[in-house]
Amino acid sequence: MQRRITRVDSARFDEFFGLVCELADYEHLDRPPAEARERLRIDSTGSNPRIEAYIIENDDAVAVGYAIALETYSSFLALPTMYLEDIFIREQHRGSGHGKALFEFVLQTARERGCGRMDWQVLDWNMLARDFYDHQGAVPMNEWLLYRITI
Repeated sequence: MQRRITRVDSARFDEFFGLVCELADYEHLDRPPAEARERLRIDSTGSNPRIEAYIIENDDAVAVGYAIALETYSSFLALPTMYLEDIFIREQHRGSGHGKALFEFVLQTARERGCGRMDWQVLDWNMLARDFYDHQGAVPMNEWLLYRITI
């Protein structure tokens, strides 16, 4: 099976945004409104991108999933950390190796950049994702609690 992973550009943004909406549906969240769509376009494809967005394609060059990653920094390691914001594979393509290929691509990118680690979050009810990450050798960080202030 041929898999191609490419960075999202302006020409593929609509396809990428459609996948973001599919993830929102899967997680029972509201789809991003028009204003958020425009910010996501600028932040992923603009002249000074804040995030890296990648699409993975199947043999027919159809986008079957995406990942968003960005770097943060660990003061204690004194190294960057790759943060995996999203990874999503369309339901009909799960179990075909696309998710593993995309995950490994982001992990390899982190290694090439000298990151000390890669972090992400998983919803507690998403056993499919949790099982996937367990198989990748990931360990949940139970001692850290997620806090948030919405502005």
